[in-house]
Amino acid sequence: MKPPLLSLVDVNKYFGDVHVLKDISFTIEQGEFLTLLGPSGCGKTTLLRCIAGLESVHSGDILLHGRSIKGIVPNKRNVNTVFQNYALFPHLNVYDNIAYGPRVKKSMTETELTDRVRDVLDLVQMLGYEKRMPHQLSGGQRQRIAIARALINEPAILLLDEPLGALDLKLRKHMQTELAHLQKKTGTTFVYVTHDQDEALNMSDRIVVIDQGKVQQLGSPRDIYNNPSNLFVTTFIGDRNIMQVSVVETGETHAKVRLGENVVSIRKPKQHSLQAGEDAILAIHMDKMRVSCEETANALRGVVSSIHYAGSQIRIELKVDEKTITVVEYQKTECECNEGDSVFVVWEDHGAILLPLEEAWIERGV
Repeated sequence: MKPPLLSLVDVNKYFGDVHVLKDISFTIEQGEFLTLLGPSGCGKTTLLRCIAGLESVHSGDILLHGRSIKGIVPNKRNVNTVFQNYALFPHLNVYDNIAYGPRVKKSMTETELTDRVRDVLDLVQMLGYEKRMPHQLSGGQRQRIAIARALINEPAILLLDEPLGALDLKLRKHMQTELAHLQKKTGTTFVYVTHDQDEALNMSDRIVVIDQGKVQQLGSPRDIYNNPSNLFVTTFIGDRNIMQVSVVETGETHAKVRLGENVVSIRKPKQHSLQAGEDAILAIHMDKMRVSCEETANALRGVVSSIHYAGSQIRIELKVDEKTITVVEYQKTECECNEGDSVFVVWEDHGAILLPLEEAWIERGV
């Protein structure tokens, strides 16, 4: 059986007494776009640098094509990195920046190099810029040249450390699409670091959610968005209303819970066992809810406290059992309510999920 392209096996990393990476284990397959997602300081960049060989691993192993690369220096790993600041040589033009790696390795003749530089510039849509200096390029153009410089070496894995972080929002959105298309076109395996959930959800085949040096969840964007495994992922991915509720009764797929005077049925993940009488966490996507003026089954009764219009989006805040719930609707709402009105809140079944109560929630004092 063919091994995964890259395997991380119980990887641990310390900075002094600080345990930065804690038993990190997962695999990366050939040709996939995998994103390391988490808040600042969670360990995602450190993990990327361990894969690149820029940081040592204290225990565990990193395997490329089934062989350990833990003791191999960065330039011998067949792994290339694109940094947030691009790290282009300021005294070299575009052509010489891209040609630098093969020239150092002496892996191509100058004739071969000319053809290959042209190929990668064509890939990143930068033909004709060969004689430009880095300071003559925009941020998006410098990012493309940094990627071309990495791709010319034909790495087994391309590591990208928040490469869009310095771009403005409009260009960032454009480059997300460009990067995703480029990855599919070349078939190169991308390992991408970001703290931006929208970026991760839009670009990735799979996402590794990391917090405090631990893998919290690994899965497809759809699975992580709709089926968070714990409270951290629930609060970090997507905009949700999160409330503490009491479990009234529980079944195989759903449980009935009480929030004040309201009793509703909520989907529960198979991996979590919940018992009647326990407290739990109810999480509902704001944009998968809607306000109804008519009483309906399996709904929360609340009072409208505010209504905000932002283009096609309408944000309605309600008080439900003294808790504030936000409903995001698009374009015209079916219930023309006003502040102070008593209404009902309903949701798509897959938009709500029930999770066990965690110490982290209790410590928040909510």
